[in-house]
Amino acid sequence: MDVSLGTYFDEFTHRDWQTRDPESVSEPVRLALIGLGWFTRGWALPGIQRSAFTEAAVATDVDADAVDAVASEHDLTGVTPEAFRNGDVADEYDAVYVATPNATHLEYVEAAAEQGKAVLCEKPMEATLDRAERLVDVCEARDVPLMVGYRMQTDPAVRRVKELLAEEFVGDVVHVHASMSQTMLGELSEATDQWRLDPALSGGCALMDLGVYPLNTTRFLLESDPERVTGHTRSVHEAFDAVDEHASFDMRFSDGVQAHCTVSQNAQHASRLELTGTEGQLILDPAFYEREARELRVVRDGVEADVAFDPVHQLEEEFAYFGHHLLTDTPVYPDGEHALVDMRVLDAVYESAETGRPVGVAE
Repeated sequence: MDVSLGTYFDEFTHRDWQTRDPESVSEPVRLALIGLGWFTRGWALPGIQRSAFTEAAVATDVDADAVDAVASEHDLTGVTPEAFRNGDVADEYDAVYVATPNATHLEYVEAAAEQGKAVLCEKPMEATLDRAERLVDVCEARDVPLMVGYRMQTDPAVRRVKELLAEEFVGDVVHVHASMSQTMLGELSEATDQWRLDPALSGGCALMDLGVYPLNTTRFLLESDPERVTGHTRSVHEAFDAVDEHASFDMRFSDGVQAHCTVSQNAQHASRLELTGTEGQLILDPAFYEREARELRVVRDGVEADVAFDPVHQLEEEFAYFGHHLLTDTPVYPDGEHALVDMRVLDAVYESAETGRPVGVAE
């Protein structure tokens, strides 16, 4: 097993989707950054800059000071949200990256679609299923590419796990265990008036913000969608009175595979993805956070091997994929229809948590 694995992981971080040489790109995709929070400034913008296929061109946010600071530091055109929606500088960018609070995604995607610009929208796609459906519809009506920012799907570690599953390295998958937790009020912001704690802006908290990671990554790896879910949410501390502080959910897939997922916005920082099959096991730990080096453990025939690999910048991979596919006129994925399945699952989990009963996932 060691020899075959060594051979298999020789090119662990290769981009299996890349067909164009980055050095041949003289005019990368110009991006407008919509929303300049900590994630955009600390991760998305560096990812865009690291990618040969993209460059940042325009920045906007409801916080005028943030716009001025980012535009000045990175030599971008800073505009107000109104100016962006009006298309005042539409000739300065080719595509948009939307990273505003969930319930405001639609308005910016609508403006971008009206301008004929491709869209990379953060997940979850919107705060409600209805608004997410409208978001997908407007992009389809204007025939603009829509990609949703499930960065795990372009992460090389996850893609190698998917290849191992496809080659039946662990046999038939029987069950999946996935978890993701953080102390949100310490790691992201100590403010209790932040948008994640406002259900009108977020649509929910632990499940919407973190639950999408194990949910979507499991769907991607299994190439299957859940048919039925059960869910439970719990809030203990006053700051989380209006939203879910902790959440757990079980998903049943059509082939009988069961997935158990737990997420928390107020627990020890951790993430783990474990897939157990009839002949082995694959464990990615840490699994989901963009700021952590990870390790893959493979178990088969009584032998365990830990595969260490050079970490990649997850956002560089995501933006490189997005820019590459726009430049090569190749369909982007995950697209809006794919992301709508997540929204339907999240809806079903919340319904199950409220009713105490299993809920089928609407098609």
